[in-house]
Amino acid sequence: MFTSDRDLLLLDPTLFRDVGWLGQRLLSTVATVIDTTLTVSGVDLAALGVAAGHVVLVDGAALEVTQRLSPTALEISRPRAAPNDPPIPASFGVNRAIVIHTFSPQLAIAHGQILRMLGLEADAAPVPGTLTDANVTNPRSLWLVEALCALYQIYAAAAALAPADSPAHVRAEHYRARFNAERQRATARIDTDGDGRADVTRYLNVVQFLRA
Repeated sequence: MFTSDRDLLLLDPTLFRDVGWLGQRLLSTVATVIDTTLTVSGVDLAALGVAAGHVVLVDGAALEVTQRLSPTALEISRPRAAPNDPPIPASFGVNRAIVIHTFSPQLAIAHGQILRMLGLEADAAPVPGTLTDANVTNPRSLWLVEALCALYQIYAAAAALAPADSPAHVRAEHYRARFNAERQRATARIDTDGDGRADVTRYLNVVQFLRA
C-alpha cells in the first residue's frame, strides 16, 4: 500500500479516538510509556503484527509506532511532520491504558481502487507482463490520494449508522471532495518493462480504455 495508519492520523488527528471501532483492534492492554519507548508484558507484538506505521492510543492520545524494537517493545513518537523525522518523546509513565486499532482493511480497499484507476492489477501475482503496484516508481507521491480515499470510506461507514446531519456525514462529504480534488492532481510513474526506470506517466483523472 502507498499509505499507513500513521498517514491517516496526520490528516485526521481524532480518527482513532472517534471511530477506531470501525477498524480492526489489534491490542488493548496496559503498558509502560517512557520517552520514545512503549513496553508491554505478556503480549507478543510481533505475533499481532504491530509494526511501524501503526497508531497507538495511550490514555486516549494518538501516537505513531516508528518501529518494533522487540516482541514486547515499540519505539513511539508524537505525530511527526515527515516519516524520517526523529521520534518526538511522549512520556506517560507505568500502567497506562493503550489500544491499537488499524484501518488496514479500508486502506487495502482504497489501494485497490487507486491501482484500478491507474490501469494496474490490484490482486495479481507478479507474473511477466502484469503491472502491479510494484511497478510504481513514485509510491510516496500517491499516499495522500489513497489516504483521502480511505478516510472517505471510513466516515461513510460511520455516517451510515448516524443521523443525516451528523458530524460523520459532514466528514464523509469533506473527504469525498478532497479525494476528488487530489485525484485530479496525482500522477504515477510506471516502469512497464522492468528495467527499474519509469517510462510511463499515468493519471487518476483519466479513464483508460484497453483494447480487448
